[in-house]
Amino acid sequence: MEEMYKDRTSLVKGAKDIAKEVKRQAVKKVNKAVDKAQDGYTQRSYNRFQDEEDDDDYYVQGENYGVEANDDEGSSEATEGHDEDDEIYEGEYQGIPNMGQGKDGMVALGQPVRDEYKGRHELETERKADEEELAQQYELIIQECGHGRFQWALFFVLGMALMADGVEVFVVGFVLPSAETDMCIPNSGSGWLGDIVYLGMMVGAFFWGGLADKMGRRQSLLICMSVNGFFAFLSSFVQGYGFFLFCRLFSGFGIGGAVPTVFSYFSEVLAREKRGEHLSWLCMFWMIGGIYASAMAWAIIPHYGWSFSMGFAYQFHSWRVFVIVCALPCVSSVVALTFMPESPRFLLEVGKHDEAWMILKQIHDTNMRARGQPEKVFTVNRIKTPKQIDELIEIETDTGTWYRRCFVRIRTELYGIWLTFMRCFNYPVKDNTIKLTAVWFTLSFGYYGLSVWFPDVIKHLQSSEYASRVKHFHNEEVSHFVFNFTLENQIHSNGEYINDRFIMMKFKSVTFEDSLFKNCVFEDITSLNTYFRNCTFVNTTFYNTDLEQYKFVDSELINCTFFHIRTGCQISFDDDYSAYWIYFVNFLGTLAVLPGNIVSALLMDRIGRLTMLGGSMVLSGISCFFLWFGTSESMMIGMLCLYNGLTISAWNSLDVITVELYPTDRRATGFGFLNALCKAAAVLGNLIFGSLVGITKAIPILLASTVLVCGGLVGLRLPDTRTQVLM
Repeated sequence: MEEMYKDRTSLVKGAKDIAKEVKRQAVKKVNKAVDKAQDGYTQRSYNRFQDEEDDDDYYVQGENYGVEANDDEGSSEATEGHDEDDEIYEGEYQGIPNMGQGKDGMVALGQPVRDEYKGRHELETERKADEEELAQQYELIIQECGHGRFQWALFFVLGMALMADGVEVFVVGFVLPSAETDMCIPNSGSGWLGDIVYLGMMVGAFFWGGLADKMGRRQSLLICMSVNGFFAFLSSFVQGYGFFLFCRLFSGFGIGGAVPTVFSYFSEVLAREKRGEHLSWLCMFWMIGGIYASAMAWAIIPHYGWSFSMGFAYQFHSWRVFVIVCALPCVSSVVALTFMPESPRFLLEVGKHDEAWMILKQIHDTNMRARGQPEKVFTVNRIKTPKQIDELIEIETDTGTWYRRCFVRIRTELYGIWLTFMRCFNYPVKDNTIKLTAVWFTLSFGYYGLSVWFPDVIKHLQSSEYASRVKHFHNEEVSHFVFNFTLENQIHSNGEYINDRFIMMKFKSVTFEDSLFKNCVFEDITSLNTYFRNCTFVNTTFYNTDLEQYKFVDSELINCTFFHIRTGCQISFDDDYSAYWIYFVNFLGTLAVLPGNIVSALLMDRIGRLTMLGGSMVLSGISCFFLWFGTSESMMIGMLCLYNGLTISAWNSLDVITVELYPTDRRATGFGFLNALCKAAAVLGNLIFGSLVGITKAIPILLASTVLVCGGLVGLRLPDTRTQVLM
């Protein structure tokens, strides 16, 4: 038995010796083939790290890379005990792996496995580790750069873009009544203008947010703001309603990318202790945009004299001037953005180390010069960049023509945006995305459902009050009389008008019922909401009036003559103060946001984002519920101001939380998706609340109150990001 054991031991030992010799010979052969390919990489790595690292031991290893080392300094623990022929140095290729191991088996002592031999899961794990290291290092770098002139300059530039977004939201409500009248839009088509703008903003938020994660924050913002400015300016000149809708659609598509890109951009140049406060201050520009739009509408639209015409084909009224003025913040932001750099955090994320370092040095030097410390040196030499994972893109062979190349490029970019979006539902951000979706939807549904259509509530109350003051005239008999004054809010029944003259006068909300007009003259007449129901006209002349056939309801015209009848819609604000009132109400509602902005900015980093989000939404729901008891215009306006002031804190905290919960490589994409969902909720809220505003106000108010309270409770379940570095 012992002899058999000895023979077996000798056999195993001999096999091991043979395997050892074969392995050593294989190493020598493979090294000859590998050395040439590794030589360039070795030299670059040596030169790069020789200047950047201070560890002396690291330089010793770099100098001995691929060359013979002495036994005392060059050998590692892995080579200790080998003879001179068998000694393997650190960084040297270890030989051919077992064929059964595949690519994952290619390992070498002292040398990382080449990326082409690693699986995607392993590469993503390494990238995640790099990103975590970068997050900590980047926070320290931003703290070294300080908070100063550069951040404030970027603050105002991005603020103009956010202001343009606020203007775009309010322009719809202010332009809608005038555009309907000017373009003769029927009531059935009037809602399309508001919906089409929000549809464009919804698609734009998703597209530009995804593009900002692919091509950069600054470049994406420049393009989307340019699209908005161009089509907003063009929409002020077009005459047809269809073309006007087309321009406003693309104007909304452009401005949709402002919010997700602006907040992602600005958050990446702020230190942790400054981020919550200054992002809240940035939100104030949205309020400034609303105030600007309200003030300009108040000052421009009611002035009917600010218009000109070129025959009957081209009409340019005051509301078109208002549209041009509202495009100025967008144009200003585009011009200012050309002087600002790209986000250094984005550049590091895509592996552009040198460009990011130069921008961070620019931030540091700009702030130090502003502090009077120009001699202070930027001490950062090397910044960790995450491992870049190449995406394999299949390109068709038929790409010779320019339009085929454009098609392939667009398809590739869209597919990349979609992949980034799907990663928002991967661990560990999946739960956060679902919770944020619920909070964004409920807050948007409640806020826009009441605020955007609130002018209709005021208008409904005004109409009810106006109708209660109507004057009734029965069985009038007027003959040989000249009417040359304005008739307003009157109903005339069973009257007889013989040989009367109606000259240079206005009819405003006047109705004639079962009346007789004989041998009368209507000359230079302007009418608004005026109708003749079941009336009889005998030997009557109409000259230069806007009394078209549809205004004669079930009426009989005998031997009547019409000369120079003005057709189309007539727009006029003379003696009409309802327009001023609507703009003033919106101005007050927007101005009421100011205290909420100030409070949220001062308390964002003190009481925390979640407390402010949940508390603000719950209180907004309660205040919204009390709108049910508003029976007068003044009470409704006061409650609206309170509601807006409470809601803005929820918006500000939600913007900050959304930015901080997503990592850099999908921050703008996730924000863009949630902002697109916000616009979809706004359209849904407008449709539901608008259909009920003339019937009952209880259901929409109770609905808004319920969803706001539920959304606030969900928001309290989100993780607290106050003490976290930017992922």
